[in-house]
Amino acid sequence: MGNATNSMLRLLIVEDDAGLQSQLRWCFEGYEILQAKDRNSAMAQIRRHQPQLVTVDLGLPPDPANASEGLLLLEEILALSPETKIIVVTGNDDRTNALKAVALGAYDFYIKPVDADTLRLIVDRASHLYQLEEENRQLARKTASPLQGLVTADPGMLKICRMIERVAPSDATVLLLGDSGTGKEVLARALHELSTRAKERFVAINCAAIPENLLESELFGYEKGAFTGATRQTIGKIEHADKGTLFLDEIGDLPLSLQAKLLRFLQERTVERLGGRNEIPVDIRIIGATNQDLQNLIKTGDFREDLYYRISEISVSIPPLRERQGDRSLLAHAFLDKFSREQRKPRRGFSTEALNAIENYGWPGNVREMENVMRRAVIMADGPRIGADDLGLKTASEHEEPLSLREARDAAEHATIIKAMGRSNGNIAQAAELLGVTRPTLYNLLDKYGLR
Repeated sequence: MGNATNSMLRLLIVEDDAGLQSQLRWCFEGYEILQAKDRNSAMAQIRRHQPQLVTVDLGLPPDPANASEGLLLLEEILALSPETKIIVVTGNDDRTNALKAVALGAYDFYIKPVDADTLRLIVDRASHLYQLEEENRQLARKTASPLQGLVTADPGMLKICRMIERVAPSDATVLLLGDSGTGKEVLARALHELSTRAKERFVAINCAAIPENLLESELFGYEKGAFTGATRQTIGKIEHADKGTLFLDEIGDLPLSLQAKLLRFLQERTVERLGGRNEIPVDIRIIGATNQDLQNLIKTGDFREDLYYRISEISVSIPPLRERQGDRSLLAHAFLDKFSREQRKPRRGFSTEALNAIENYGWPGNVREMENVMRRAVIMADGPRIGADDLGLKTASEHEEPLSLREARDAAEHATIIKAMGRSNGNIAQAAELLGVTRPTLYNLLDKYGLR
């Protein structure tokens, strides 16, 4: 679907009265007009032409006195294409169903008799809103992050993205450090996809999720008869990842006995299956990740220092979501768009109270927690907007201690600009309106703080 001028937008008129259809067609000069007289023909037009705008007469056949056919059509359109702007047209005695249609996700309603100028104004406003939202969707798809699957506008995270891009082509072992749910596996996959090994396997194993007595055979494999139940030869994850990348998630939970064996592999680059005698050469790139403090584990004797230096040739610390400027709103918009499509649910956006709750919540579970909260909100929410109650977040105000007056002012200005960009999903015009400045002023501020 396009996002240009009205002449490029398609408008479907669903109306069973031939005379009114003709009148409406004349009324909407400048749009590409499609027409349908009932629910079936309307859905055929929707699937074939994907109109951005639709007017629906709630009193469609077979029973014009019954609005259920029009409401069913409304729900079907929004399930197939949640972005479509729908204006319902209804009789003077059917205001209740018109309001019900808006609650289901219609953009607006209009009561007959039709006044061409008024209806044209409503459709033009819907067209303008559609184009703004489409611009937002395109900006979200082209996020500031250069890495696939990562949505961010935070300067610190963008710096990490650039670091990942530089490191990826090498074979250096990389250690990703950060809280649970911060996106360690997303960055690990980016390292693989941007490397010379991208066409080979990316093999992930969670060292904390597999019992210690099974982890060795899972990593190194085993020969037939190596232990009770070993009825056939099985290669391990390390061997399976040959020529590709092995991602060891939660490497801080690796038992000491296996730490020694992994260290030997990193030195020799050969594996020996359990019960086997042959040394098998393996060419892989190792990426480790943990939410634990490995330096602390080294002090307590729970992690080998020599292994730490082997796996952390390059170490990347990933900040928690609460420290990423503007990312809370930006990610919320991205997840809302994703889950609205997945669940075939029409959603226009967030209420102001919902955005405040998102920005003031600490997100201890980070991006993974936000993903779960947004999926639940999209499924459970009533009405076209996600409200604060739909999120179920318990918020507390966050305070930062200011330094000098000028530093405090600059820090506040910087943070407010990033927050506005996040709230508007990267749309400059909307961000400038939120901030109460002109677009040129906002461009200057973005340049001042290096946010362009």
